[in-house]
Formats: sequence, C-alpha cells, structure tokens
Amino acid sequence: MEKLALLSVSDKRGLVEFATALVRKYGYRLLSTGGTAKLLSQAGLPVTEVSEHTGFPEIMEGRVKTLHPKIHGGLLCRRDKSSHLEQAKVNGIALIDLVVVNLYPFEETVAKPNVHFEEAIENIDIGGPSMLRSAAKNHDSVTVVCDPADYTAVLTAMETQSLLPELRRKLALKVFQRTAAYDAAISAYLIFSSFRARSSVITIFWISVLRHI
Repeated sequence: MEKLALLSVSDKRGLVEFATALVRKYGYRLLSTGGTAKLLSQAGLPVTEVSEHTGFPEIMEGRVKTLHPKIHGGLLCRRDKSSHLEQAKVNGIALIDLVVVNLYPFEETVAKPNVHFEEAIENIDIGGPSMLRSAAKNHDSVTVVCDPADYTAVLTAMETQSLLPELRRKLALKVFQRTAAYDAAISAYLIFSSFRARSSVITIFWISVLRHI
C-alpha cells in the first residue's frame, strides 16, 4: 500500500534530508504546499501539491488550502475500523501516514517592534494546527512531527518499528503542548494589543509572556 507523507513547514531546517530519506529509503509519496513544495521539488524530490491531491484550489490568499476532507479524512481515519476504511474508499480518501508541520511564526512576528495588527493576524496559522491536531488525535496510526529536532528519532523508529508506537505518543503530546502554547500566545497578544499604544509597561509584559509560554 502506498504511504503518504504531508509536509508543510515554515521552519525548513533539515527538511530536504528528512524528505529524501522518506522517499528513497521508505518509499513515501510526498504531499506538500507552497514554499515547502517548491523547496522539495528543487531538491529533485517528486512532490504532489495538496491542491492537486484534493482537486480543490488554494484560495483566499492561502487562507484555505489544507482544510479539506481528503486531508483530514486521510489523517483521522481509524485503520482498525472497517467502517472508517470503507468510507475512505467510497469517498476517494487516501490515508496519510506521516505529517510534518510547523506553524506560522506568530510569536516571533508579534515580538517585533511596532508590528502592525493586520500582520499579526495574518500570522495566525489555521491549517497547520488543524492538521497537527488531527494527526495527533490519530497517533495510533499517524506519525506527527512539529519540531525538526525530531526528524532523527522518527527515521530511527522507522528502522526499528517496535519503537514507533511509543514515539508516536510522545510526538502527539508534543503537538498538543505546542498548539496550546500557540493559542496562549495569540490570546495574550489579543488581550494586550489594545493597550500597546498607551502603556509601554504592558507592552513589555505581553512580550515577556509570549517569550516564556
């Protein structure tokens, strides 16, 4: 059965090397978006754009590209339930086995001096956390990576399959910790953004909060 990996990252450190191992050593087919797909293609790796996979174009300046049943169905389908597998088959949903996603750099954006509110809002990632949470919920079957520091551990576990279940659980926990921190940063920014023009003390406070979440 074909194995699918979905890669869509803002932090591209080590990605080409990791993706190369996925394709050439473990036989994965790569799905990707935007700049990540371009990077992989330039590295000589075969990659399918998510819009081609879903049959639906990226719209609204990239705000909507991965929020599609062929993505989330592929992530959330339980492999141990025949009804899930049958529904996936009937609806043309290919199962996704590995997700590599890290989020728009919201914390770094709002920590910049004099950042505009609109810029901050546009750096709130929607599709990334959604894919991470779907994959993490179904970690019994899906490996989810939100940190490039975990690439080596994932490749090691693929070599020694007995390591994979425990690693998947650890990576799922890391995802929920990351998305919780991300949402906390957004909340903190929105709470204090209206006071920034009036109080440098508050500005310093919320930047400190963001950096320590």
